[in-house]
Amino acid sequence: MNTDVPAYGLWPLVIINVAIFVIFALSFFKPRTVRDWRSFGAFSAFLIALFTEMYGFPLTIYLLSGWLVSRYPGIDLLAHNTGHLWQTLLGLKGDPHFTLLHWLSDGLVGGGFILIGAAWRILYQAQHTHQVATDGPYAHFRHPQYIGFILIMLGFLVQWPTLITLVMFPFLVIMYIRLSHKEEKDSLAQFGEIYAKYAARTPAFLPRLLPGGTNRDS
Repeated sequence: MNTDVPAYGLWPLVIINVAIFVIFALSFFKPRTVRDWRSFGAFSAFLIALFTEMYGFPLTIYLLSGWLVSRYPGIDLLAHNTGHLWQTLLGLKGDPHFTLLHWLSDGLVGGGFILIGAAWRILYQAQHTHQVATDGPYAHFRHPQYIGFILIMLGFLVQWPTLITLVMFPFLVIMYIRLSHKEEKDSLAQFGEIYAKYAARTPAFLPRLLPGGTNRDS
């Protein structure tokens, strides 16, 4: 089926959306070290892949077109709403922008940005006073900024899944976990027993399942 208004090939929208989210993320994260820029660069690559398919060229729809047409007769492959694949695969009706899935996506993305921003303020203060960041989000997790990036990417996957971003996501999570290990080694070398005690009582990524228990999840 053909659409009257093109949903793809809108490359200015790709550039605008990538720029908005990258600049917005920069205002929250403020990378300073090579490690910071590496993690932020990977996140930016995820955004580029996402918005390229959302407004540029629908690679995932193209690769799945045969299956989608046979499974969902009459589907408009060039319609923007078709890109919200979970809506189609789950058989949900109505505008995908006003569903629980989209609201969940908005909550994850917004929550991720809020967490990154709140964590950065605490980390910035701790770095200037040469102390271990233990307040705010750092009182609950050792790596809240990485958790924030993961939440944002997960939110976008709920809203607009693509084959490329689905493949990228687990690799990026692994990369963030490895970066967190390197950061912890540096922190142990700098703060010694102070950081060791903080790490012993504070989980890295996952919340403790039992009160008072230990959870070295990474």
